[in-house]
Amino acid sequence: MTPIIKKINQSEFMKTHQVSSSTTLGLKFALPALWIVFFSLFTLALFLTDKDGFGVIPSSTFKYYMLGFLVFGIAFLYWSVIRLKRVEMDGEFLYASNYFKTFRYPYHQIEKFTEKDYFFFSSFHVHLKQAGNFGKKMTFIASKKKFEKFAAQYPDVAQQFVDLVE
Repeated sequence: MTPIIKKINQSEFMKTHQVSSSTTLGLKFALPALWIVFFSLFTLALFLTDKDGFGVIPSSTFKYYMLGFLVFGIAFLYWSVIRLKRVEMDGEFLYASNYFKTFRYPYHQIEKFTEKDYFFFSSFHVHLKQAGNFGKKMTFIASKKKFEKFAAQYPDVAQQFVDLVE
């Protein structure tokens, strides 16, 4: 009788290493949720008040400026943090996740990496040769410590990525 569950040795599969920052979850979900709820309620409250003005600004002007700020803010959040991905790597594949679905991409499908360095963090864009399930470009916030841990186990693969960074 053969066992239904087979114990898998560590050498039988590749262990993935998360190379994106752990703050991705909070930036992707918590920040937009809190921002949208707060400013939506604030804008709604403005439209429900009968005040003639707010300081020297007429009421109708201030209401529509706040509505514009709300719409611009939601668009900015979508294009900046809501599209962030969690990225893991192993010796053969790059795994990208939106926390609901995870897709793997073989390294030969990656065309290049671009890095944008901001004051507090660096964002990386993975450009694929062909569009994948998340499109042709995926964005993630890099974790230097996590990438160094991955590079220690897979130095050849890590060097290939360093060579692809523009």
